[in-house]
Order: sequence, then structure tokens, then C-alpha cells
Amino acid sequence: MTSEAYRRAGVDLEAAAKAVELIRELGGGASRPELVEGVGGFAGLFEIADGRFLAAATDGVGTKLEIARSSGRLDTVGIDLVAMCADDVVCTGAEPLFFLDYLAVGSVDPERVAAIVGGVAEGCRRAACALLGGETAEHPGVMAPDAFDLAGFCVGIVEEERRLGPDRVQDGDVLIGLASSGLHANGFSLVRDALLERAGHALDAIVPPLRRPLVDELLEPTAIYAPLVFGLGRQGALHAAAHVTGGGIVENLPRVLPPGLEADVAWGSWPEPPVFGLLRAETGASEDDLRATFNLGVGMVLVVPPDRADQVIARAEASGSTAFPVGLVRA
Repeated sequence: MTSEAYRRAGVDLEAAAKAVELIRELGGGASRPELVEGVGGFAGLFEIADGRFLAAATDGVGTKLEIARSSGRLDTVGIDLVAMCADDVVCTGAEPLFFLDYLAVGSVDPERVAAIVGGVAEGCRRAACALLGGETAEHPGVMAPDAFDLAGFCVGIVEEERRLGPDRVQDGDVLIGLASSGLHANGFSLVRDALLERAGHALDAIVPPLRRPLVDELLEPTAIYAPLVFGLGRQGALHAAAHVTGGGIVENLPRVLPPGLEADVAWGSWPEPPVFGLLRAETGASEDDLRATFNLGVGMVLVVPPDRADQVIARAEASGSTAFPVGLVRA
């Protein structure tokens, strides 16, 4: 889907899709016999023994980092970084084991670096994985002294019988949404353009319908679902899981559907955080644009056998997550 609002904010989704297509072709020439799933899935799968696989994913935080930099609040974006990676890994059914981070800065300020990496460590605690190591690179003359960028890498492990994916999804499966904590870490080029540049809202302002300063809403850390999803997978309660990041539900949910099946999503049937109402008003984006850019209140979609739906919702609620039916799988 092409987002006109996103293009106005300087992001070309068609070019991004073309780049992924070219990368996938290049990746096909760099393989090994143990490779099971490469470019295109939520995480790559690599067989290390009969019926045991490593799952690996990498990601960043995008331009949400600019909100952290301009506000001087650096201790939460590391949580976002871990969430982006660990919650991709767990979509294979794998348990996230360890995490590594890469931090590039214009100038090393020990306290700033410690605040950023402290957020990464907190994210690892929430994801129940180890912070194995990382790299901090100083780029003077290339990056502004207070500029920084973050990337992360997560590795997990899964057994064949516990793998999640399209091959397990069936007609009649129930789609269970796990509530997002807000914007998570996607769509911030559009958010910054609409709310800060064009509307001119100050980060410390309380902008209706929000009930707290805008900066608090924008820097709310991404929810980490990995322990919950891994536990449900171990219980055999899931067929698949789709992490709702860039591209929203419309691009991420189809990645776990096999040929011949589709998702019938009941749009608007779940509670939506008020920040998305603000974005509707301020961006002028169409509903298709919004659905192709933001999570709209659903951070993870679980594909569940009908007889396990109530159990999954109850288990999610008991773990502190809000869960709700969002649709069905059908022929």
C-alpha cells in the first residue's frame, strides 16, 4: 500500500519495497544448507542440529530517536530497540536468548551513552534475554555531536515441533490482538512532520485528546510481548504470531497466512489509544494510510485455534497485557 501522507513526510514506501525485493535477490546468492528461512520473514531460521533452529532478527528505532535527542530523554529508546527485535524472533516460536546493540554517536558523552544502553538493558530484562555485548562508535565530523543512531540484533532458539508459522494456520482460526502501548517505534517520520513541524505542537504541551505531555506519549516504550508469546507457544495455544510494526496490520498479518487463506479483520472493534485520533485529525491521512503506517492499538496479532481463544485471552490478561478478538482466518 502506498501512503500519500508518508510520502509528504519524506518517506517513499514504494522505494523501500523495491529495495527489499533487490536485497532478497542478493540474499539468495549468500546461503548455506542449514538456512531454513531467510530475508522476508519476521526472523531468519538456521538449523543447528536435527530439529533445532536459531532464529535471528535485527532492527532499529527509526526517527523516534530524534524525539529522544531533542527532549534529552534517552533512557527509553533502548527498550524500543529490544522490542523491535525480540518480538520478531518470538514470532517463529523461538525463545529470545541474547541481544547485541550498536550505538553510533557524534561525540561520546559517557552519561548519555550510559542512559541509552541502560534502556537496552531494561528491554532485555523485559524480554527475558541476555545483553551479550555491543559496540559504541564515535563519528566526529559526520554526525552532529548530540546525534545518535541505534541498531540491535537478537538471537533465539526453537525446536521443530514448536515452530510457529503459515503452515500451521487453518481456516476458522481466531485472530487475537495484544494491545499496543501507543505508537511503538513506527511512523515517526509522519508523526514528527504532522505534529511538530506542521501543527507546531511543543513536546511539553498537553494536546487534546491526550491527557499528558506530548513527549510522554511519543516516548512511551514499545510493549514487549516475547515472554507471553513464547509461553503460549510452548503450551501449544498458537498457530502463528504477527508482530505489527512498519506497514501496520495490513502488511504484517499476511506474512503468516498460507496460500488460500485470508484474514477477515474487524476494524474498529478494539480500543484504540487516543494518540491515533490525534493523528487522524492532524495528518489528514486516509484510513488506508493510517492502517498502512501505524499499529492503531494492536502491537501483536496471535493466530489461535478456536478452542484456545478464551485461554489465550485469559493468559494475556493474567500477564498484564490486554487482549481482544480482532477477526478470523477464512478461505
